[in-house]
This record gives sequence, structure tokens and C-alpha cells, in this order.
Amino acid sequence: MLVGLVSAYRYEGPKVSDDTAKAEAKALGAAVKSAGGGKLVENEEVVRILTTRSKPHLVQTFKYYKELHGKYIEEDLGSEEALREAVQCLATPERYFSQVMAAALREGADHHGKEALARVAVTRSDVDMDGIRAAYQEQFGAKLEDAVAGSAHGHFKDALVSLIVGK
Repeated sequence: MLVGLVSAYRYEGPKVSDDTAKAEAKALGAAVKSAGGGKLVENEEVVRILTTRSKPHLVQTFKYYKELHGKYIEEDLGSEEALREAVQCLATPERYFSQVMAAALREGADHHGKEALARVAVTRSDVDMDGIRAAYQEQFGAKLEDAVAGSAHGHFKDALVSLIVGK
């Protein structure tokens, strides 16, 4: 699935077919229901939908999924962490990245978490850091730059804060 996410042709325009989004929401629901503990990440229909549809189309598909099944798709993905993260990243990237940063800022975060913090700050600083900061504030009730300043130290802290606030 990860190879498909980075290599498949994906229409990136704003047009969304409501009929297709509804049909694919039903298909995702059927795949979740039939998986019964199996790996959805190996389901060809799930992979096709996630790897070939535009982000606006996927957002609409996930909205219809919620309407049809009464739950957000992330709730139905259970223990399939890679699939849950892919869905979150595609549908609400700012929210996803704010969660990654929050996990890295927790007491006792491991080396991989700190690497993720730096990676998000560097790769998203020119893309959607304002949205990530707003999502962090909404989710955690604190400013992201304050959380970083309270958790990181020295030049690492200075570099992260400057990337986050854009100064």
C-alpha cells in the first residue's frame, strides 16, 4: 500500500464525483465488514481507493462512510495502524502531523519520536505549519511552539521553534 501511495497516478484537482464517493464509501464498508480480523491493507479495493483518489475525493468518501456506517473509518480500522495513519494523513494532514508532534513531545518519548518531530518541522514548515499549529492548539489546548520550547533544549529547540513559527 505504501508503494501505491507514493507511486500511483492520483488526480489532484478539486472535482469530486459524489456518486463515486458514495459507491467507494460502501465498498470500504463492505471491505471492513468482510475483513473479519484479516488485513485490510492487503485488500485490493481498499488499496486502489486510497492510492488513486484525490484528497478532496477521499475526504468526501470518508464523509459518506460516516453517514452510511455511523462511525469514522478510522474507528473501524481497528488495529491496522498503518492504514489508520494513511487515512488520517490523507484526510486531515494538519491534525495527523500535530499528533505526531505531540507524541514526540511527551515525557519519555523515544529517539524515533524526536526524529519524527524534527522531520515534521523541517518538511512541513513551508507547506502547512500554520494549519498544524492551529490543529495542535485545538487538540491539545496549548501552543505548539510553547510545547516545543518546554520540551526541547539548546540549539535543537531554537531550530524547531524557528521552523514552527516561521521566523
